[in-house]
Amino acid sequence: MAELRPGKLWAMRLTYVGLALLIVFVHLLPLRLTPARIAGPDVLVALTFAWALRRPAYVPAMLIALVMLMADLLLQRPPGLWAGLALLSAEWLKGKARHLRENTFVAEWLTVAGTLLLITALYRVILGLLIVAPGTFFMALMQYGLTVAVYPVVAAISYMAFGIRRKARGEFEQPGRRL
Repeated sequence: MAELRPGKLWAMRLTYVGLALLIVFVHLLPLRLTPARIAGPDVLVALTFAWALRRPAYVPAMLIALVMLMADLLLQRPPGLWAGLALLSAEWLKGKARHLRENTFVAEWLTVAGTLLLITALYRVILGLLIVAPGTFFMALMQYGLTVAVYPVVAAISYMAFGIRRKARGEFEQPGRRL
């Protein structure tokens, strides 16, 4: 029943926002003097997907939309495109969380990898249709691969540092609402 306290719920939502701000801040730091030859993983999306699958109440749709839109604006991506795709994917994953709870972590990881592949491809197609330079295909493929590779690390850190674990069978998240 400790999970149901509004104080804990809002504290975890603020933790998500704080982690998102930290991720964007580190991404914006001028650590390189030359152009990047490798694309880093999208840790923010991995974090959002991990929390959406494990504790959907901690990342409501409006919060995901605001955080991703903020990231789009600060990282100078087309505003709202990646945010919208990430939001739709996170909400779809929230719906699948009940089925994935009964499977292994590998099934969760493959589901996240497939979802991420779909939104990465859609992002590139939409940018191409809008005649916006989407960047090289190799860099997008590298970012996808590294994001999929970093997902288990993000899920493990979320569990060990913040207690974001899969819900147990019969556990309640909201009063009167069974999972």
